[in-house]
Amino acid sequence: MTIRTRAKRLVYLVHRWTGVAGCVLMALWFISGVVMLYVGYPKLTPWERLGPLPALAATDCCTPPDAILDDVSPSAAGLVLTSVGGEPSYVLRDARNRLRVLVAADGAPRQPVTPERALAEARVFAPTATLRHAGEIHEDRWTHSRGLDAHRPLHRIQLGGDSPGLLYISSTTGQAVMDAPLAQQRWNYVGAWLHWLYMFRDRPVDPAWSWLVIALSAMCTVTAVTGMTVGLWRWRFRGRYKSGARTPYQEGWMRWHHIIGLAFSAFVCTWIFSGLMSMNPLDIFSPAHGRPDVAAYRGYPAVAADALKQPARIIHTLEQTGFSPVELHWRSLGSEEYVLAYDASVRTRVVRADMDDTLSVTDAWQPGAVMSAAQRLFAFPPAASRMLTEYDIYYYQRHPEAMNGARLLGLPALRLDYEDAGGARVYIDLRTGEVAMSLDRSQRASRWLFYFLHSWDTPALLRMGPARDLAIIALSVGGLAISLTGVVIGWRRLRGKLPWRQRIGR
Repeated sequence: MTIRTRAKRLVYLVHRWTGVAGCVLMALWFISGVVMLYVGYPKLTPWERLGPLPALAATDCCTPPDAILDDVSPSAAGLVLTSVGGEPSYVLRDARNRLRVLVAADGAPRQPVTPERALAEARVFAPTATLRHAGEIHEDRWTHSRGLDAHRPLHRIQLGGDSPGLLYISSTTGQAVMDAPLAQQRWNYVGAWLHWLYMFRDRPVDPAWSWLVIALSAMCTVTAVTGMTVGLWRWRFRGRYKSGARTPYQEGWMRWHHIIGLAFSAFVCTWIFSGLMSMNPLDIFSPAHGRPDVAAYRGYPAVAADALKQPARIIHTLEQTGFSPVELHWRSLGSEEYVLAYDASVRTRVVRADMDDTLSVTDAWQPGAVMSAAQRLFAFPPAASRMLTEYDIYYYQRHPEAMNGARLLGLPALRLDYEDAGGARVYIDLRTGEVAMSLDRSQRASRWLFYFLHSWDTPALLRMGPARDLAIIALSVGGLAISLTGVVIGWRRLRGKLPWRQRIGR
């Protein structure tokens, strides 16, 4: 037997025996992937979080920040004025991501989040639902996100009525941080929860789960690639077999597995491979040359302008422009402190203090105002800059059901390319002044090897809407047909190898 013959036989054997389990997994992934087009993993989106909040009142609102911060600037304290349980509250976040809440009226620390307080917050978000406190949990099947770490343990509130489900309340701040409608939970059992094999995950960072998914994805990638290879070898592109067909297989399941496999093999291979890439195996897409220095970009304001220390004045100024804020965030950019205001529709305004301590309200920062601060993001200066008024191939908004659909990426935005070794590209959302995204070369490669191949998510394709969905569904049905025929073939072969089957035959 020649080396070439042995190699071909090895390919056949690898496809045969990895396909026994691999086709079962791929069938489940194709089914759950279609569900995920329309039902995402539970998350509390910004519009869901901000929508129920009451507008902040300019009269009798709040103690000024400098009365509660002990000479620390509001932006350095990560100060946010919002409503908790329907009452104005300050939320402070320190450098170690620890949170604390103060009563806005007098600056007093809020009492611990009791079940009664958790229920009061839930009433703000679901005023018509019947509520029941279902205990505290550190983590369950819907709360794996690391973004919830600062809020654990979480109060679980059972919602009844017309929109049943679960609402999770932070034990640290008393704010709603996650909702999981009952219908979304049920669909997720055959959607994202099944797709990502979350039944094997029991903590936010779970290396055992990560490597299990990586190993299974790698095995299925090998199954798909060897299957396409075998299919091409066995197909008669010139001439036909004695049966008159181009496939040598006469038995129904094998015949259809071969024909459908060739028709959809390219899609199956790229889709399974891109699923493997989603796990970032061996950290191949992690930045190799450092991340942007966001703290240097923001700067260190020594003293906030007097006008920015007066929440009532800020709210009144915003109201004069027809804007009703529900949250105020004290931020800094290049050592200049400002206030970023949100309304219930997640629209934003930037409030700055002029030299004469008057307040000005704008929709967005001008590119020139952020360029000097952007010089500090890396040791190398930007080599090129461009203002975006439309989304580009890397910076774009996904629909809410997508994995990153809750991340807001606004326009206009400033795109900066740096001269560092990693070829960093930074996007600054000019509506907020914040660094919205940073991608080096490896992360841009991930955008194509994972997001594009797996989701067909270029802005042009996303704008196609239902046409894109129908194309993905049709290809997924083809992949499912390959997998199900493979399951039948694998089971028949495996059944013939089982010891009990051989004993019955004798």
